Amino acid sequence: MKWEPVALMVLLIGLGLWLVWGAQDMGVKPAAGAEVVPLRVGSERGVVEVVKESGDVRVRVLLRNGFRSESMTLDEFRARFGEEVAKDVSDGQSHPVLRMFNITSWGSFVWVLVGLVGQTAFFGRMMIQWIVSESRKESVVPSIFWWLSLGGGVMLFVYFVWRQDVVGVLGQSSGVVIYARNLRLLAKRKRAMANGSRTE
Repeated sequence: MKWEPVALMVLLIGLGLWLVWGAQDMGVKPAAGAEVVPLRVGSERGVVEVVKESGDVRVRVLLRNGFRSESMTLDEFRARFGEEVAKDVSDGQSHPVLRMFNITSWGSFVWVLVGLVGQTAFFGRMMIQWIVSESRKESVVPSIFWWLSLGGGVMLFVYFVWRQDVVGVLGQSSGVVIYARNLRLLAKRKRAMANGSRTE
């Protein structure tokens, strides 16, 4: 197996992760030493900057579109955004894992795991197809490719529905039908070959 495709794959994954993590802070510059809690207001994303000094908590809303609220106390923040959001801010819901996956609770992490398992299945299908093709020195699509595609596609479809991501839902909904159809065609061919060998 050649090392260049593997190196290119690792490089592309690294670039994608860098772009995603860099985009999280795009246009949002919190104060040095401040904690940040992800915030979504309508279609706008940003963070709540939390500065804790000698028992006093001051917060500001920083959105990617450039909006910067004035510094306010936690009580003022609670009056504007409600008790639940204020609780997340005061509890410091800024765990690195929650920030990395752009979620606000550990309950949401279950859905992220569904998406990660689906994406792992998608990666696994391509890796297996690549290894089989390299070993045979020709392009081969083993049946496990279609099984991993179907399982990964269903999981990613569910994940994208939870994320309310129209692009992801559209991409996976058509794929799931194609993967299931290919598995049906493979089963039909296997039955026909089995029946043919019995009659010979």
